[in-house]
Amino acid sequence: MFNIEEELKKLPDKPGVYIMHDKDDKIIYVGKAISLRKRVRQYFRKNNKTKRIENMVSLIDHFEYIVVDNEAEALILECNLIKKNRPKFNVLLKDDKTYPYIKIDVKSDFPNVVITRRLINDGSKYFGPYANPGAAKEMVDFIKQKYKIRQCRNFKSTTRPCLNYHIKRCLAPCVGYISKEEYRKQIDEIISLLEGKIDKILKELQIEMEKASKNLDFEKAAYLRDRKQAIERVSEKQKVSNISENNIDVIGMYKSDIDVCIEIFFVRGSKMVGREHYFFPELKDMDNKEIISGFIKQYYLDNPNIPSKIMLREELEDKEAIENWLSTELGKKVELKSPKKGEKLRFVEMAELNSKVTLENKEKDKSEILLELKKVLNMNKIPRKIETYDISNISGEHMVAAMCVLQDGVIKKNLSRRFRIKTVYGQDDPKCMEEVITRRLRHSIENEKGGFGELPDAIFADGGITQIRATKQAIENVLKENKEKIMQDNNLNEKDKNDKLKEIENRLDIKVFGMVKNDKHQTRALMDENRKELEISENLKNLITKFQDTVHDTAITYHRKLRDKEMTKSELDDIKGIGKVKKQELLKKFKSVEKIKQASIEELMQVKGISEDLAKSIKEQMK
Repeated sequence: MFNIEEELKKLPDKPGVYIMHDKDDKIIYVGKAISLRKRVRQYFRKNNKTKRIENMVSLIDHFEYIVVDNEAEALILECNLIKKNRPKFNVLLKDDKTYPYIKIDVKSDFPNVVITRRLINDGSKYFGPYANPGAAKEMVDFIKQKYKIRQCRNFKSTTRPCLNYHIKRCLAPCVGYISKEEYRKQIDEIISLLEGKIDKILKELQIEMEKASKNLDFEKAAYLRDRKQAIERVSEKQKVSNISENNIDVIGMYKSDIDVCIEIFFVRGSKMVGREHYFFPELKDMDNKEIISGFIKQYYLDNPNIPSKIMLREELEDKEAIENWLSTELGKKVELKSPKKGEKLRFVEMAELNSKVTLENKEKDKSEILLELKKVLNMNKIPRKIETYDISNISGEHMVAAMCVLQDGVIKKNLSRRFRIKTVYGQDDPKCMEEVITRRLRHSIENEKGGFGELPDAIFADGGITQIRATKQAIENVLKENKEKIMQDNNLNEKDKNDKLKEIENRLDIKVFGMVKNDKHQTRALMDENRKELEISENLKNLITKFQDTVHDTAITYHRKLRDKEMTKSELDDIKGIGKVKKQELLKKFKSVEKIKQASIEELMQVKGISEDLAKSIKEQMK
């Protein structure tokens, strides 16, 4: 048995990474330390800890640690372990937004310029991200219009150029009409453009244009003039400040009472090419420096788009270790700067202001949705928790259900639950719905701190009046069960019974509404138990449609999983001594169950792990 106090005494006074586990051996936190002994002991001493840390420590069952040579090694190991295990108490980038980047495969002889949403360490150059996908597309369209680079996705040599060559949109490197060196000049100019090095490009174009004019090559001079003017226009559209930096990221953070927002600006050559924002509702009690440090380590891990400078409000405790790590990754010096005055400070303040606005807008949107729901549903309180359910089956086979949760106006996928239908046989969706909701409500009545949490304020039935009635019947089932238990409890006097009855009635006072779809499978309206359709705004329609789609997808995915699992079953599963590995080996050799049946005992024994006795048993049981 793991004795925490005894293990704390064994901690070395060396740098390393510590890993906290809960009673189920799940990793809940990963951290690094210059001294493992000092850092880990702090968690278990009586001092002023935040509520978040107290919650984490209360869940720690045991810990382990890895000793390394220095803090830089500890930082890299910490980042990789967090990425792999995603511990619940670490700073995690959960936001699933993916902004577009412009990618140039510089390793290719004749690179193309494309839009991508995946950042990969593949040696390519990435520019962005672009918060507005239209801006990325506009830039790529501009590049392909003004530079005669190849348009094709898959480059290969050929004997005839394609249409783009004939309409003067490509110089046909596939046919050899342009050398690698000449083509590379265009690519270098495009890279300079995307990096914001406009002055150098314009100067070179001006020289080329004047040279072409002197040589009476007016067509080339006009082409260069148009390209120069187009670059000047694009440059002006991008400019956002006079900050004198070429390649920086600026990080701003804002905390509200319930959430944290980090905003990151991407500035290249005095021009902002994009921005991103991330929300961390579970980190509001964490120290600001710890949040930013954790964010930087998560964000730049495996990110090929590392800037030369990162500007932020406060100086981090592990600033030097992060700088060394990022410098090694980039191959040149990376600095973390905390400006105190001037234009650089104003830019950090601008990022902070935007994080504040972004977070306030998010909370405003949530607040407006919740207030509209309260009004539309005619409830006395804001419906903070709403659940919906969906049934999935094919002709009554592999019947399953899914539950999804709308918490404070946000769909919480981590609160989704899946069910196998246990008491209904044959295709009867309303009866299945009644069974599942009855089971779900029982869970919270018996243990409100269990996996299902507290009861919902409302249930949205996926369908019309039939599903509404099935849901209300489920509520009635649980209410009746609990009333009978209370009335039969001889340890309670009359007053206590009445109090408990009232408490159960209040807890099960759950409003039920149907989600009615139109011909395009989108939510048209909400319906009450009297079949009255409730008018809702477009924003609420979109949210409920997404809610409906989410539970439907969850149910379908679970149904397919069970169906696929059933389809992989075979007669081999019923033979004693044949497990998953031996089954795979048999099928690998004989390709099908039918051929296994036809095989001789000697042939079966040629399979790894199949003894003579087992081969005889297979032959006997598969006659």
